[in-house]
Amino acid sequence: MMKTKITALFLTSLFALSCTDLDEDLYDRVKDDNFGNTPSEVEALVGGAYSSLRGFSDGISNSFPGSEYVFFLNAVTSDETVIPTRGTDWFDGGQWQRAQTHTWLASDGMILSAWRYCYAGIAKVNSIIYQIDKSGLTDEAKAPIYAELRSVRAYYYYMLLDMFGNVPIVTDFEDQGLPSNSTRQEVYDFVETELLESLPYLKSEIVYSKFTKNVAYALLARLYLNSEAFIGQARWQDCIDMCQNVSGYSLTVDYFANFATENQTSGEIILSIPYDNAAGTVGNYMSSMSCHYLHRFTISPTGDYPWSANGMAAEPGVFSSFEEDDVRRNAMVEGEQINLATGSVIIMDSGEPLIYTEEIPDFTNATQNVGVRLGKYEMKPGEQWERDHDLVVIRYAEILMMQAECYVRLGSPGQALPFVEQVRMRAGLDTPDTIDLDFIDQELRREFLFEGRRRTDNIRFGTFFQPGWELGTTEPFRAIFPIPETVLSTNTNLEQNPGY
Repeated sequence: MMKTKITALFLTSLFALSCTDLDEDLYDRVKDDNFGNTPSEVEALVGGAYSSLRGFSDGISNSFPGSEYVFFLNAVTSDETVIPTRGTDWFDGGQWQRAQTHTWLASDGMILSAWRYCYAGIAKVNSIIYQIDKSGLTDEAKAPIYAELRSVRAYYYYMLLDMFGNVPIVTDFEDQGLPSNSTRQEVYDFVETELLESLPYLKSEIVYSKFTKNVAYALLARLYLNSEAFIGQARWQDCIDMCQNVSGYSLTVDYFANFATENQTSGEIILSIPYDNAAGTVGNYMSSMSCHYLHRFTISPTGDYPWSANGMAAEPGVFSSFEEDDVRRNAMVEGEQINLATGSVIIMDSGEPLIYTEEIPDFTNATQNVGVRLGKYEMKPGEQWERDHDLVVIRYAEILMMQAECYVRLGSPGQALPFVEQVRMRAGLDTPDTIDLDFIDQELRREFLFEGRRRTDNIRFGTFFQPGWELGTTEPFRAIFPIPETVLSTNTNLEQNPGY
């Protein structure tokens, strides 16, 4: 029986995997080198790494990537999204108000949830690498497997680099010691090295939802795009170079095909996290976190649609920032909500009509109807709480917009034009003659609305630190989150991020 590593860092990170992979049997231990020698056994092992991307919930944290914690952490701290407190609903100890006002605490559950999502995934990958090490495979056979696993782990560390900065780098499954912080520069270098060293062994062809060369190039492009924000070193040309290595993808004609229930057929999605309710996957319920409790009657005359939690809404000003002809505006639900059974506006328990309004007069004491709602992923009758659409992580539109932004930053806005034109044309819009950083910033919000990446854009453009809606000036140290309080209490070798 192999030795199991449980360090203080992972006391609040390790979990018993309960998600079922679509093509996977879960193996947590290997007794000798007799396992991992056949393609099906290797696939089962590697499948555990992909399964980890769907996250978990264990009573300590709700660490699903599309949940009201991990996803909302990056959304609500941006200029895109707010979770109004509606009576006693969505107060949650005030953490969503603190997220909106950039006054979060190291004890807030949403911060712990994001940390545990990443480190639980890392622990799973490290355990699988250990099992591959002990298998009877040849070094040549192991190389592409290691590349895939290291790339998945690099994705988790990219998220930690972005959100927490100075985090421990743990790669040895057998190491029993308490890890210390690495600097943000060291984490950056680790992500870059892992991806670059994995690239020669990754598959060149498109393999849906798997880490291939294209995915590695896209992640490196993200790393270089945010390099100045992460480590103070601009790498705009490197970002362009990585983007130009991505091949085989194109924009879908229909923008919303990327967010349909059967979105695995999209030729635009570079990386997604697959879900299938019938196969038992869990954690894919973000579409129920935004609309009003009675919204189901706008989907089905019998209300044959999962309950909604009346939470996340667009910040005031977001909806009106879209041109009326912009098809992407339909990612939001606004105005009167019609009961399909009666043909009349739904009446809330208060006796008032259900009309989603852009303005939110008081987000700390809001009425049930205020706020434009999330409607990006397809909603249809008969759906279960656990949705079947795959969670989009990287789209080809991002590859286009990264190049456009970098060309503008390098002083060549004319070279940005063809990339922006593709995105705008698909949205049904013309492209302005002048493309500057302010335009790029706003176009990114329009194109990637509710996709969990806006906080990172805000930091890169500097708008994160400026006064905004229900927000004063933000101190620079809040560009990264604090290490969770419970993690610090279980590992005395860790130091809190500066400023907290």
